[in-house]
Amino acid sequence: MSLPNNLMTTAPPPATVGPDMKNLKARARDAAALLIVTLYVLPIVWWGISAFTPADVLLDLPRLLRLDFSFTLSNFALVIMGVEGTIFDSRQSLIDSSVVALLSTGIVLVAALPLAYALSQMTFRWQRGLRNTVILQRFMPPIAIVFPLVGLYHTLGILDTRIGVALAHAALNLPFAVLLLKSFLDDVPHEVTEAARLDGASRFEGFRHVILPMMKGGIAATAILCFIFSWTEFLLSLFLTQNLRLMPVQAGVLVMNMWGLISALTTTALVPAFIFVLFVQKHLVRGLTLGIYR
Repeated sequence: MSLPNNLMTTAPPPATVGPDMKNLKARARDAAALLIVTLYVLPIVWWGISAFTPADVLLDLPRLLRLDFSFTLSNFALVIMGVEGTIFDSRQSLIDSSVVALLSTGIVLVAALPLAYALSQMTFRWQRGLRNTVILQRFMPPIAIVFPLVGLYHTLGILDTRIGVALAHAALNLPFAVLLLKSFLDDVPHEVTEAARLDGASRFEGFRHVILPMMKGGIAATAILCFIFSWTEFLLSLFLTQNLRLMPVQAGVLVMNMWGLISALTTTALVPAFIFVLFVQKHLVRGLTLGIYR
C-alpha cells in the first residue's frame, strides 16, 4: 500500500558549513593556539630580558616597560665567574651539575643498552616479568627511594658526593632509557642480526658492529633526554647533599636576592636543555611517550 504523494515526506538535506564558517573556526583555533603559546613563552622572554637588564632598572617599571636602557652582560659575567659574599657559588654549581649529569648519562647508557637489547632481540623465560618490572619502576616517584638512599649513602660514605648524586639520577632514569632504547631496537629487523650470526659473528659482535651503528640517533636522543632529566632533577639532590654545591643551578633562586643574577642564572640553566632539545626534536615525542608513538 503506497501513500499519496502529498503525504510522503523526504528527509531534509544535510546542513552544509559554508566557507565563511570554516574560515572563522580556523581563525578562532589559530587565535587560541597563539594565546596559549604566548602565555607559556612570555614569562620566559621577560625572564631573558631581565637577565640583560642593569640592576638599577629592574625596579623601575616605566623604564623597564619602555626598554629605556642599555642591555648589559654583567649579570652573566657575575654568574659565570661566581658571586662573592653569597652562600651559593653559581660557577661551581654549573660545573658540578654538568659533571653529575654527564656521569649519570654515561652510567644509564652502559646499563640500559644491554638490558634493552635483551628485552627486544632475545627470548628468555622471565622476559615479560622483567619488562613489567622496568615499567613499574618508571612510575615510581623519587620520594619513595629518597630516605633509604640517604641511609645507604651515609653507610657507604658517598653522601654529598658527585658520584652519589649521579648514581641516584642514573637509577631514576634507567627505566626510561631502557624502554626508549627498546623501542628503537624493535625497529631493527631480526633478519639483520640473523645475517650477522650466519656470517660467523657472535651475539656481542653483532650488537656492536651491526645494531649500534643503526641506532646512533636513538642512542643520542636517549642520552640527551637523560642529561636534561639529570640537569633539572631537584628532589634527589636536595636530600643527598648537605650543601648547595651539588644542587641544580636553578636552586640559586632559593638563596640569591638579586633579580638580575637570578634571571641570568636560570637563563644559563635553560640554554643547554634548549639546545639539546633542538637536536632531538624528531625523537622527542617517542621519548616522552616511552616509545609508544613512532
